[in-house]
Amino acid sequence: MTVLASPLPPGARVGILGGGQLARMLALAAARLGIDCHIYAPEAESPAFAVAAAHTIARYDDFDALAAFAQTVDVVTYEFENVPGATAAFLAVRVPVAPGVAALETAQDRGAEKTFIAGLGIPVAPFAAVSDLASLEAALGRIGRPAVLKTRRFGYDGKGQTRIVPATDPAAALAEIGQQPAILEGFVSFSCEVSVIAARGWQGEVVVYDVPENHHEDHILKTSTVPARISPAVAERARAYGSQIIAALGYVGVIGVEMFVAGEQVIVNEIAPRVHNSGHWTMDACHVSQFEQHIRAICGWPLGTAERHSDVVMTNLLGDEAAHWQRLAAEPGLHLHLYGKREARPGRKMGHVNRLSPRQP
Repeated sequence: MTVLASPLPPGARVGILGGGQLARMLALAAARLGIDCHIYAPEAESPAFAVAAAHTIARYDDFDALAAFAQTVDVVTYEFENVPGATAAFLAVRVPVAPGVAALETAQDRGAEKTFIAGLGIPVAPFAAVSDLASLEAALGRIGRPAVLKTRRFGYDGKGQTRIVPATDPAAALAEIGQQPAILEGFVSFSCEVSVIAARGWQGEVVVYDVPENHHEDHILKTSTVPARISPAVAERARAYGSQIIAALGYVGVIGVEMFVAGEQVIVNEIAPRVHNSGHWTMDACHVSQFEQHIRAICGWPLGTAERHSDVVMTNLLGDEAAHWQRLAAEPGLHLHLYGKREARPGRKMGHVNRLSPRQP
């Protein structure tokens, strides 16, 4: 695998796999540092294209197009975790790829992910691999109900999962997720959901942001509030788990780690090997946003401070909520971020707002 030999200077070019809003915000952050971005995505209407120096429209399995793309960039990253492993591996022998292929593949498989985290001694929900009805029934016998059945791959925003309660027919639950390889997780009775946004550079340096408290509606993140309503000890434990995970992965870039808080216990739920929706508040409440931090990290620059100068509530604009942009733009203390998507659909992330307030002691 190719590694970054020296820091990339202004004028370098970052390749980004995926052309959604995260790629768009990465490209905007890179531009402020004098770094260009080349977006590679199969969707012709990708919102990141409008703010990037170059773009390629091609499939992730078009290896001729990938080879040409690799020749134009100095480092490659990605904005979503479902980039095919073969795509990342193909590029990694031609150009530095960050985060690395091993980290991507660990996060793509919920079974591998849970096993990895538990192996670090970090608490996770009880889990078991499920391949068919017999293994599901055996897992339910060990873990009990309620529980959550999740596909091992390609799940996000509540997709690819179903809850199993005492009245649920296991065969129906397996059919609901398309009979795919899965894991069964024990249900965690939590007081709140939080996440950790951390960054690691090529030399192993790590910075960790303050912990946001996250609220979901219909399995989609609606708000992230900083500071979270948790004790200092819980916040420090969450940050320590995030630091431990990013170091153990040998990770380069920004990572999101989703967690449950149950009393004074922190239970890790999932890893997102990319900039994360619950870190959007850093764009306006921190000296260095998660997007700039990611560009700094993958380009070999010194990491910036993760210090927060304001309290903040980030709210996702879903579906037609972005149509109220005039009212939102007039609200004092509000920072509006729209993603340039052409079509609003129910539940689709069209933008977000950050509402700042003075940081409390």
